[in-house]
Amino acid sequence: MTKLTFLGAARTVTGSKYLVETGGHKILVDCGLFQGLKELRLRNWEALPVDPSDLSAAVLTHAHLDHTGYLPRLVADGYHKRVLCTPGTADLCKLVLPDSARLQEEDAREANRLHYSRHDPALPLYRESDAFRALSQLQPVAFDKPVSLVDGVDIEFIHAGHLLGSAFVRMTIKGGQTVLFGGDLGRYARPVLPDPSAPPPADVLLLESTYGDRVHEPDDRGARLASIIKDTIARGGKLIIPAFAIGRVEEVLYWIKKLEDEGTIPKLPVFLDSPMALDALRYYASRAAELDADVQAASEIRRFFTARFQPVASAQQSSELVRSKIPSIVVSSSGMATGGRVLHHLLGALPDKRSTVLFVGYQAAGTRGRQLIDGAREVKIRGQLVPVHARVERIDSMSAHADSHETLRWLGGFKTPPRMTYLVHGEPGPMDALKATIESQLKWQVHTPAHLEQVAIS
Repeated sequence: MTKLTFLGAARTVTGSKYLVETGGHKILVDCGLFQGLKELRLRNWEALPVDPSDLSAAVLTHAHLDHTGYLPRLVADGYHKRVLCTPGTADLCKLVLPDSARLQEEDAREANRLHYSRHDPALPLYRESDAFRALSQLQPVAFDKPVSLVDGVDIEFIHAGHLLGSAFVRMTIKGGQTVLFGGDLGRYARPVLPDPSAPPPADVLLLESTYGDRVHEPDDRGARLASIIKDTIARGGKLIIPAFAIGRVEEVLYWIKKLEDEGTIPKLPVFLDSPMALDALRYYASRAAELDADVQAASEIRRFFTARFQPVASAQQSSELVRSKIPSIVVSSSGMATGGRVLHHLLGALPDKRSTVLFVGYQAAGTRGRQLIDGAREVKIRGQLVPVHARVERIDSMSAHADSHETLRWLGGFKTPPRMTYLVHGEPGPMDALKATIESQLKWQVHTPAHLEQVAIS
């Protein structure tokens, strides 16, 4: 009998981890970091119900931290075997994992210096050396190429259309049983990335439900973004865009450049203050064949560069940009304003009524981004309460996650329904709404597992 345990992303959008036990092997699919609410983040410090040294193999669906960010901790705790992923995921992991470690070490140092942690001393979850060890264990595997994972278990990566290298993992277990681990599901007819591939046959499906209760804003060809840019510049302010360094930055720059080329907005200084995002752009350029047709035609990284594009490399340049009063667009990470250089830009912009903070991606509960879009009049940044006088806007149409209609469209590609569909990677409201929709419209059997719930797959 095969057992499946939900170690993360159960009734929440973070910490994706799924333990498969079959034929004497223990396999971990995804190794995500819990983010957002403190009660979730504390789970990162809890021991897994499986000894990492007992795992036979690990597999990653894509490089976002909520799917990969716990991997260095797993390695530090004794996991020493291979980690299979696509080449694109391996490339992006080279950026996100060491960066995550550096941020955690930096936050620990800052907490110790300013004494705002309950722990003395405050420690990072893992160190940069752990991240580099984890990278050494990555084994890239091409899309659509079945490979043996362990004796009696094969896997295959299938395009998910969510991020460079993002994939569904189709696991075939001895005897013919198949489990499709959905990772995150991409969208249709969006720039930069291709549409998700049609689903292959599967007996069991794990499906994300991030936007299970809503439909994204219609694609307005950048009209709302243009309006926000022009309004902010007219007030003499800055537009600060917190954006995920891998995935979202590319689309933000794509739209700004498109609006410039069309003459819809003036050619403004556009600063990219994220060294990781700059490196990610180079990986996107080097893997143009995996991108959407509308950007494949431009074979160099300049496809994302606006007329007055300015990369910000050093911390000193970043500090000078924070102090600058020149009306401009600043794109910086992290996307949920949980850390990174964007915090310094928010410290400067939030008290300024001329400026605008624009969120272009999902904001998990407990993050500063969620607080701001929910209307907070002040937020705490590095122990300091910061008043919010700037305008706070959001554009959901840039999301890289499928909405409820797109999810149903993708599910419609199954020729035979899975025997069981498990909804993961969603907050309770959207998850329950999607469950009701699938049950009523498709008549499928759907379950929303709890954290650490174990099910038998027979």
